[in-house]
Amino acid sequence: MLKTFETDLAGRKLIIETGKLAGLANGSVLVRYGETVVIVNVTASKEPREGIDFFPLSVDYEEKLYSVGKIPGSYIKREGKPTDKAILTSRAIDRPLRPLFPKDFRNDVCVVATVLSVEADNSPEIAAMIGASAALSISDIPFGGPTAAVNVGYIEDEIVINPTLEEREKSKLTLTVAGTKEKIAMIEAGADEIPEEIMLAAIKAAHMEIKRICDFISNMKQEIGKPKFEYKSFEIDNNIYEEIKEKYIDRMYIDVQAVDKEVRDSNMDKLAKDVEQYFIEKYGQEETDLKKQNIVDSLYKLEKKCVRKMILEEHKRPDGRKLDEIRPLSCEVGILPRVHGSALFTRGQTQVLSIATLGMVSEEQSLDGIDEEQSKRYMHHYNFPSYSVGEARPSRGPGRREVGHGALAEKALVPVLPSEEEFPYAIRVVSEVLSSNGSTSQASICGSTLALMDAGVPIKTPVAGISTGLITDENDENKYVMLTDIQGLEDFFGDMDFKVGGTQKGITAIQVDIKIDGLTYDIIKEAFEKTKIARKYILEEVMLKQIQAPRDNISKYAPHIIKTVINIDKIKDVIGPGGKMINKIISQTGVKVDIEEDGRVFIYSKEDEAGKKALKMIEDIGKDLEIGEIYEGTVIKIMNFGAFIDLGGAKEGLLHISKISNKRVEKVEDVLKLGQTIKVKVQDIDEQGKISLNMKDLEEKE
Repeated sequence: MLKTFETDLAGRKLIIETGKLAGLANGSVLVRYGETVVIVNVTASKEPREGIDFFPLSVDYEEKLYSVGKIPGSYIKREGKPTDKAILTSRAIDRPLRPLFPKDFRNDVCVVATVLSVEADNSPEIAAMIGASAALSISDIPFGGPTAAVNVGYIEDEIVINPTLEEREKSKLTLTVAGTKEKIAMIEAGADEIPEEIMLAAIKAAHMEIKRICDFISNMKQEIGKPKFEYKSFEIDNNIYEEIKEKYIDRMYIDVQAVDKEVRDSNMDKLAKDVEQYFIEKYGQEETDLKKQNIVDSLYKLEKKCVRKMILEEHKRPDGRKLDEIRPLSCEVGILPRVHGSALFTRGQTQVLSIATLGMVSEEQSLDGIDEEQSKRYMHHYNFPSYSVGEARPSRGPGRREVGHGALAEKALVPVLPSEEEFPYAIRVVSEVLSSNGSTSQASICGSTLALMDAGVPIKTPVAGISTGLITDENDENKYVMLTDIQGLEDFFGDMDFKVGGTQKGITAIQVDIKIDGLTYDIIKEAFEKTKIARKYILEEVMLKQIQAPRDNISKYAPHIIKTVINIDKIKDVIGPGGKMINKIISQTGVKVDIEEDGRVFIYSKEDEAGKKALKMIEDIGKDLEIGEIYEGTVIKIMNFGAFIDLGGAKEGLLHISKISNKRVEKVEDVLKLGQTIKVKVQDIDEQGKISLNMKDLEEKE
């Protein structure tokens, strides 16, 4: 039976319907936010997935191009693999939900949000995030929500909840916040150097709205929610855990403190083998095989306990650093000879090589999605090969994690890039992770900044990135320890990865992943304070000591650019019928040319002379001849009555035999030769555009 629930969100109607569609799903809602419509369906397997040690949650945000009245541009005319934006939205939906499922739950859960209709003012992403929480809350799937989410803008010193399209274009902030009624569960932001105190105020404003939507969903759940189903628990056998803990905790505590990741991993492998051998000797091979998963899980639990206790109670990190101490840093620029810009950034055992490439504006990425953004001039791609963590796995292309980390680094740098008018290039940066022990996305931000500066891109100011981690006390939520620059182990066993990119002035990007039920305002404030101090140190003491400012000139291997502007009425002449004229210019000079609709022309060349030659050819076409003006031309055809002169720019005129000289000319060939360059004056241009030239008037002046 159809049930409808209605509230308002940022002054627009938010309506959630359920009971009419997708009746076989465990939970289904249709979310209407203005004229934006998203259906969210959640399902769970009846039995757990055996042989895994994680909760198998999958989230898919499906963009349907019919939602914005578009037919897909691909050959098969149907939606293909998810766009980067869809992948990023799937991750944003996932992050606040995942920590709220039971820790011992192993049933597959699928969340599918399908965008059916889009009104540009009302975000389908926010509708999907709210819908996912609502569908899970009213379903029979064990879930500890609800959560809710909103977007936040910052326009003319005012914080705006769920800004409209027009407001988003003016906003200095693009912030998405998700949370429960009590705490903040997810933060994703791109910002134009926003100060930390304003960012915190925006998050608090978002949470006020989130609390209200959580109450709205809780009322839905109370009225129509199904009882949660019982599931098979995968809690660790406590007897096995206690036995391992009693015998091996002291050794674990020592082995886990190896500074070098490879040594620590080797210690853990050796300990695991010794524990297994102990069980074989005590219980026999057959019983040990039956206990194997519990032994593995118990070792993980013990390692986690040791690491967390060491940090929380002793304020001692596995590699011996102080809580706010950054790992050893180094960087180099210009390390690859033929690329346009390159940099190597190293932080402890994390190492990233970033390479910048400059291209024509026409090489920017075209986007075929439901978003209003049609193209992207700056592209950042992040690659995480298996060798970076010492594993032997074949590469299978970028996954969701790679897309997410690449987008974060891209978001961090966009606010400091020069405009297209200042620097008319498409820009691509690729970050290759060579070695990983935590915070590779933040190393990518640092490396990419350096690579852009090495490439001569006139960025406004350098950007650095840093992560903070968190260890909380399970018995006292007010007791916690925050860590600056977390390494892999601290991320793996910790409760938070709070990534912040920014300049010395303010924040340009945030991405927060948590494993607990949420963050308090105090934790967020402290994370901002610690990342600000760390960013300043990285910029001043490391990056700017390697390269103080963008290089004055771009690489000799990058396309050099000449800009000009022509009358828009002349664009068709420069291009020529079927592209004949522009192709002639390209073939004769070897340049590449972009012509914009507003008359701007960009000429890209590797040699200045070729660029100048192409510029003259284009300007010759673009300019109008004036009667009485003198021009240089080339004799291209000789007739008995005169000669045709190429004046450049697809313009030619007739020099009649009577206008060649003040002296009598019997034959044109007596004075002019094919290919000869001469100076002529435009005597007349008739209504049909035919040009009459005069040469003898110039003779008189001599």
